[in-house]
Amino acid sequence: MPTTLRSLLAHDEFALRTVTGFDDQDVMDRAISWVHSSDLADPTPWLEPDQLLLTDGMQFLGDAPVAADDYVERLRSRGVLALGFATAVAHDAVPEGLVRACRASGFPLVEVAERTPFIAIIRHVADVIAADRHEQLEWSRQAQRVVARAAMRPDGLRAVLRALEQQLRTWAVLFDAAGRRMLAEGGADVPPALAADIDEAVRLALQRGATSGGRVQRGDAGATFQTLGQRGRLRGVLVVGSPAPPDAAEHDLISSVIGLASIALEQSSTLETARLRVRAGVFELLLAGVFDVARETADRLWDGLPAVPFRAVVVRGEPGPERAALSELEVRADGAGGEVFHAQHEGDVVVLTAGGAFDGIVALAERHGLHAGVSTEADWGELDRALTEARRALERATPERPVVAFADLADEGIIGFLEAAGATPLARRMLAPLLEPGRPERAVLLRSLEVWLRHNGAWDPAARELEVHRHTLRNRLRTVEELLQVDLARFADRAELWTALRLLEGRRGPDAIGSATVRA
Repeated sequence: MPTTLRSLLAHDEFALRTVTGFDDQDVMDRAISWVHSSDLADPTPWLEPDQLLLTDGMQFLGDAPVAADDYVERLRSRGVLALGFATAVAHDAVPEGLVRACRASGFPLVEVAERTPFIAIIRHVADVIAADRHEQLEWSRQAQRVVARAAMRPDGLRAVLRALEQQLRTWAVLFDAAGRRMLAEGGADVPPALAADIDEAVRLALQRGATSGGRVQRGDAGATFQTLGQRGRLRGVLVVGSPAPPDAAEHDLISSVIGLASIALEQSSTLETARLRVRAGVFELLLAGVFDVARETADRLWDGLPAVPFRAVVVRGEPGPERAALSELEVRADGAGGEVFHAQHEGDVVVLTAGGAFDGIVALAERHGLHAGVSTEADWGELDRALTEARRALERATPERPVVAFADLADEGIIGFLEAAGATPLARRMLAPLLEPGRPERAVLLRSLEVWLRHNGAWDPAARELEVHRHTLRNRLRTVEELLQVDLARFADRAELWTALRLLEGRRGPDAIGSATVRA
């Protein structure tokens, strides 16, 4: 045990007597980090918090003695634990001014009587610190051996966590990549007062996707947490109960457990890669219509395939968050009872989901900062259609609207539906002769066509808006007919052109077509 003022005062051979400032029991039981002796007027540059300072008091003698109030304030501000003042050396008694200054600020002052050698006190504290460090080192070695032996058991990861709990006499919890508690059987309980804070800290750590650690503290209960895995590929979070931050030996033991757990989880990543390849193969079978083989494989390896009707969700994003989402999907799929199936296809992550698991998949995409497109409900014979719908919806996703459902595109009318279906390139091709760059006269024709169609083919209102004569407008539209090979007298041609213009307007912005100024 480290030396405290209480234990030091209990040693009669040091002849220490309390003078003032010992009403605070926390001060009495705080560990002394070191003992320093100095008669300097300002020794604080060489001092650290929780040290005991010993002095003969020479700085309080002479023609310019140190002001006791300033001296004590400097020590107190530096975090010095107490001052030991030797009597019967330079002073017969502790100076009254120093006693008053210490009493006024509540600073602990000890008299070192009977010419007790400072070196005896320093050596005693140094011996205790050395013994304590040796004891910690020996404890750390023994604890490391216990944990290493536990790692060799068949249930290695679970045994390692139990060994950690036994050595630290606390509780330890491992969370998976989805933020769910793993290996809970037989472990100590998380204090209810900390449960919500721990869940939130784990969620944020996994959401950031970077290696990190920290503390959760509420009153006397606390915990230390550390992520497992690599940046962008976090495997989980280890949380260890500790009322105070772990000391060096405890931290080393926790680091060893994190290393062992990381290795165990990384080894499983090879299996995860193999599973992803199998999933991709099963998905190709589904697309090819080989449902019996795909279903039999899924039944044997997982919990089966989602029931019909299901929805397809295509997820896309940066490599790091996408890999983290894949890891979480693997965890979710294991406990989803067949309601979730995922696979990688053409560079995207495709999730087939049914039942109550759908909301969780959408939340997963949003949590990892991914974009997602969602199809309408489908059965296995419509998988290709569902996949196309999900990809079309994904094309409309934005940072402000990261998840888009294909069904919602119906709210945007037939134009929105056609745009989602990929009709914009066709519209651009249809109007290509009017979109040639560097041809301002073609932009005038495009503008004239749009205004005339918007006025339902009425010449006079369209000509007034364009500020041209109606004969000029007729000539322009005859040129349009020749360039586009259409007949504006036919409703079908007018409808196609109006639809094409609206599609381009949606892609280029509402003012794109009307940006050209047309005058006679």
